[in-house]
Formats: sequence, C-alpha cells, structure tokens
Amino acid sequence: MDNQRENNSGFYDRISRAYDLIADAGEHRAREAGEDMLAVVTGETVLEIGFGTGNSLIAFAVSAGAAGEVYGIDISDGMQDVAGRKLQDRQLQDHVTLDTGDARQMPYEDGKFDAVFSSFTLELFPLTDIPTVLAEAKRVLKPGGRLGIVSMSTVPSGEQASLLEKTYVWMHQHFPHIVDCQPIDAERSLAEAGFEIGQAKRIDIWTMPVQIVVAKPKH
Repeated sequence: MDNQRENNSGFYDRISRAYDLIADAGEHRAREAGEDMLAVVTGETVLEIGFGTGNSLIAFAVSAGAAGEVYGIDISDGMQDVAGRKLQDRQLQDHVTLDTGDARQMPYEDGKFDAVFSSFTLELFPLTDIPTVLAEAKRVLKPGGRLGIVSMSTVPSGEQASLLEKTYVWMHQHFPHIVDCQPIDAERSLAEAGFEIGQAKRIDIWTMPVQIVVAKPKH
C-alpha cells in the first residue's frame, strides 16, 4: 500500500461514522442525480468505486433487484463497516459484495459490469492517476456498458469562481492533508480516456460546481 492510499484510508476510517453528517448532507443531491442518470435496471451487474457509507449501493441494489448483482470497492475498512450495517438494516446484504481495494488495480475480470459509478471519488486521486482509474473502469465494463461520474468541477472558462471555490482550491494546494480533493474537468478526463459522453449536466453545491456525467467507452 502506498503512503497516500494508507493516509487516505486512515482518514476515511476515522470519519466513516460521521461522514453522512459531514459530507453527504451536502453531496446527496448531486449523488442522487448521478444515480438517476445512470438508470440502473433490473438484472444489471453494477460496481461503485468509492462506495463510502453505502447510500448509492442501496439504491443500486433496489434498482437491480434480486436478479442483479451489486459490488462496491473502497479503500476504507471503516466505510465498509458502516455500509455493511446499512445493507443489513435494509436486508440487502446478500445482494451486495463489498471489497476493500484500490480502484487503480481492481480485482474484477474484464467485461464484468453493465454499469460503473463513482461519486465524489475520482477527484480524490492525484491528477496523474485519474487516467489509470478510468482505464480500469473501462476494462471492467461490458461492451456497451456505461460509467457514471459525479465530481467536483473546475469552473468553466469564462465564468467567475466563487470565493468558496477559490478558498477550497487554495486549501487543497497548501493543506492537501486537510482538503484532500481538487476540482477536476470530468468530461475532459473521460474524453481523454476514450469515453464518449452520453449525458452531462452541472449543478452547484454551496456555490461550487459539480459535474454529473454518464459516458460509454468508444468502440
């Protein structure tokens, strides 16, 4: 395990029980919009990268039904504990497989999933590692499969960044151990990784832009 992954894992282990209050209270609107855009249907096999406390896993398990399969991978054992308890409370634990691991080298065979989803996770990786994560997502998707990304977004050219956005970026640059993610251009990253954008929209959370994108690998 590299130092960054070890540090991130420990950080998310520590905040796992409070994460819904700390972060998901603000993020849930964008996350749920991403779930809706991914549009999982009965019988599909779905993977979430960075499943956190399991909120999206629950939604996907309900949508995929007993005929479907849902998997989640996350670096944090603490998050897995929280997500596992939620799934048990909803009696969905038999329909969801939780794995602890690194999205840069996932333990799944090629072409396994109809859909892959990642919400407020891709921007946690160093910019140089994002192509690797997206290549792994492409590898595990079935032909014609789709990838849904929800991420903090860079401010589009010609638009003025809010004070909060500027402060957040400055904090990430100077105190990355406290503010661990950075806004990214998800659409551009997906295009550069060989995906074709199907649907995309942007919303704001506390004046900060968030991209919601569904894309498919180019043939």
